[in-house]
Amino acid sequence: MFARDLDYSITRIKGIGKVTAADFAALGVEKACDLITFFPRAYDDRTVMRTLADIGPEGGSINTVVAITDHSHYMSKGQRVLKMSARDLKSGRMLYLHCFGRSFMENAYPVGTSWYINASVTKLGSSYSASSFTLAESEEKAGIGMILPIYPLSGTLTQKTVRKAVQSLLSVRFIHFDDEIPASLVRKHGLMPMDEAVRQLHFPSSNSDLDRARLTVAYTELLHMEIRLLRTRKAAASQEGPAAVSQLEKRLISSLGFNLTADQQKCLDEIRRDLDHGHMNRLLQGDVGSGKTLVAWISALHEIAKGGQVAFMAPTELLARQHAEGAAGLLSALGVNVAFLTGDVKGKERGYLLKALKDGSIDLAVGTHALFSKDVAFRKLTLVIIDEQHRFGVEQREALSQKGRNVHVLMMSATPIPRTLAMTVFGSMDISTIYTMPAGRKPVVTHIVDEKNRERMYASIAVEFSRGHQAYFVYPRIDDEGESDLKDVTSMYTFLKEKYPDVPSALIHSRLPEEEKIRILDDFRAKKLMYLVSTSVVEVGIDIPDATCMVIEHAERFGLAALHQLRGRVGRSSLQSYCFLVYYGQPTGDAVERLKVMRESTDGFRIAEKDLQIRGPGEFIGSRQSGFLRLKVASLVDDVELMAMAKEDAEAILRDDRGLLREENAMLRILLTSPAEGS
Repeated sequence: MFARDLDYSITRIKGIGKVTAADFAALGVEKACDLITFFPRAYDDRTVMRTLADIGPEGGSINTVVAITDHSHYMSKGQRVLKMSARDLKSGRMLYLHCFGRSFMENAYPVGTSWYINASVTKLGSSYSASSFTLAESEEKAGIGMILPIYPLSGTLTQKTVRKAVQSLLSVRFIHFDDEIPASLVRKHGLMPMDEAVRQLHFPSSNSDLDRARLTVAYTELLHMEIRLLRTRKAAASQEGPAAVSQLEKRLISSLGFNLTADQQKCLDEIRRDLDHGHMNRLLQGDVGSGKTLVAWISALHEIAKGGQVAFMAPTELLARQHAEGAAGLLSALGVNVAFLTGDVKGKERGYLLKALKDGSIDLAVGTHALFSKDVAFRKLTLVIIDEQHRFGVEQREALSQKGRNVHVLMMSATPIPRTLAMTVFGSMDISTIYTMPAGRKPVVTHIVDEKNRERMYASIAVEFSRGHQAYFVYPRIDDEGESDLKDVTSMYTFLKEKYPDVPSALIHSRLPEEEKIRILDDFRAKKLMYLVSTSVVEVGIDIPDATCMVIEHAERFGLAALHQLRGRVGRSSLQSYCFLVYYGQPTGDAVERLKVMRESTDGFRIAEKDLQIRGPGEFIGSRQSGFLRLKVASLVDDVELMAMAKEDAEAILRDDRGLLREENAMLRILLTSPAEGS
């Protein structure tokens, strides 16, 4: 059998009642198959005796034997607490056990008795203490000599409860898990039989067995994933010779006044081949300011020159309008008709636009999700371009592409996708990447600023104002309602007007009417305003060449992707630009790591890899897509080499047996072509 065959409720397992089942359900464990793949998050290695002499200044865990030498009591928060003094019989050192709410231990563990102990110990000077511990009369009951699994918990669940439930399930006589990959690969990579691997992952007999079990299950997961992706991947476009370049494209490129970067040219060649020889489903990714949008407009011209229509979708009206204005400025002189459509376009104007789209008078429609409204129809939609693709669900993207026949799809992301995620979430797509920045750009200098030392920052920005340069000040909220410890744009706008009394400025945030936000950005672009006080609404799509300063207050509260996107609003010309990350108090470990990464790197791809490590794949790509990643053991961060090995094996299998019809691939056919997985 396979793990998925245990398709019955966990309430049939001994010891699991309604309350325990509800706690398990909160962790996604409802059926026996869920429980058997509910692998430990860590392990408590008690195979080696560890005494108080092994504990360093940071504390740690012990597995040893102690003798109870004394009982005493003290008051804590109005409660009488038992303190037991115990001597470590291996090292001779004293340990103080604080028994909060466990006064019964005075009788259960009398003075003069000896016990095996496992405890999490805190060291202060030469004194050792513990409040989390277990005492047992034998090594077996204390888990000494064992590697104990540590599971995620919820509600009333304890480690003991989960361990007993898993043991009970594994002890059922008829349960034996078949291998899920061909026997030749098990031998080739020295893997365990799957039944043994599952059991060892839950209750390892040694660290070497645990490592081998993990390798077995992780490789199996990755091989299945790679086979799914390779089988759903569209046939590659013909690579025979370069695609033709239309006169429209040539005219635009010659009018730019600068040369395309080598990466931009390479991406265009890949896109043109798809458009002319295949069916495009491609991701165009690149760092902020790398020139993705220009590649998108040239790609649009390639289709328009053939008589097709193009739809360009952005996640917000503000960003869509920016793109529409940019497209009109570049393309209108070439005779390309550009239209702007959002949900706010109504009445006669909307009616005119819908008619023009339907009769083909409009070549390029730029808008928000309103583009896939039911009343929007195209005469000949051949290409859909989606900006900031991660902000749209799969259903939204498909709804737009279904407004034509065999529509090509080009998705763009200014949040670089780490290589491991690109191989998985976007594995069924082709990927074009712009690594290099346009010539003349200087890396943004990033400073981490303690909020107590902000005056030097204000002075530096004043110097930039004197040079005719502009700035952004970003805050996490609009006003001072709620958490009073957070700076807000409303209060800080007043403060900054006093700090820079002769410098024109404006306040911008999500509550302003759309037209007001657009007017403010137009004035900022025209240098009627020298700085904006804003929330993160300026995170994407704002391109102001003279803006050289970005101040992000409470930077410790922003994620890496948001910090990098905000920093990308400056450094968009040959001017030296600066980013100031202002933090408050003592940031958490993850926050410190994020700030450190921002200071050390402006490389969006390196930052994306670090973001993946900190947040994990589900958080990185968002809940809309994280369901794709069903990996229970394999890691997209740590198992890159194993993934490459699995990909090579998957390609070899499908090269010889794409339908998985051979006997040695039968289990793959069963597991990977079921309704649950898709074919």
